[in-house]
Amino acid sequence: MPERTVFFVSDGTGITAETFGNAILAQFDFVPHRVRIPFVDSADKAHQAVREINHVGELEGKRPLVFTTLVDMEVLGIIRTGCKGMLMDMFGTFVQPLELELGIKSHHRVGRFSDISKSQAYHDRIEAINYSLAHDDGQSNRDLAGADVILIGVSRSGKTPTSLYLAMQHGLKAANYPLIPEDFDRRQLPPALVTHRKKLFGLTISPERLSEIRSERRPNSQYASLANCRMEVAEAESMMRRSGIRWLSTTTKSIEEIATTILQELRPERLSY
Repeated sequence: MPERTVFFVSDGTGITAETFGNAILAQFDFVPHRVRIPFVDSADKAHQAVREINHVGELEGKRPLVFTTLVDMEVLGIIRTGCKGMLMDMFGTFVQPLELELGIKSHHRVGRFSDISKSQAYHDRIEAINYSLAHDDGQSNRDLAGADVILIGVSRSGKTPTSLYLAMQHGLKAANYPLIPEDFDRRQLPPALVTHRKKLFGLTISPERLSEIRSERRPNSQYASLANCRMEVAEAESMMRRSGIRWLSTTTKSIEEIATTILQELRPERLSY
């Protein structure tokens, strides 16, 4: 398929527009060229965005796809009038009909972070991120009682990215601990985790995929060998079964799927807003 560019245009960071657009694009089997244009908060910036979008359309011979989350009507009007791409306006599609249905006007705030200094949820999220960084890869045993979840699994099974996603997206204090050969020899969980069993959640992975990931970091090493990966995964899964720890395989799952499963199992109230 010929190159097709997708623009995400916003008067804020563009994260909402990109999330909205990518959720829709995921339904189609093609890989677009993505361009985010954030902070389009003036007429001049809107005209500049229009020129960029239209120029790309001329080069590719196909009109670009344009997802917007613009609340300033003057800016949105310039994009609507001048843009030669296929325009999909999130607020026009969803916010205006909701205003009619609810009988109230929306806040029309530029970006979701406009009142961030007053947000307790934002403060809690920053605290959770700091906690997760301090408790990454078993580097600290301090205040494990304060953890919302403690992830365990072999090295490179997805613990760190999942911990940070839980902290950044859901405000959970997520620690993570690697299961290492010494734990398998003792056939016991790391001593620091025993009293926090209810907070433990295990991540596993197929040995073949684990070997691929480890080979990127340490090629031709015992650490990355398929035989060693098979041994570690088998031992880790056996330990989790013996200890009654809930776990899942990260082999074919996205971070979002992994995090949602963990929330359902350990903190279902965090799925409500």
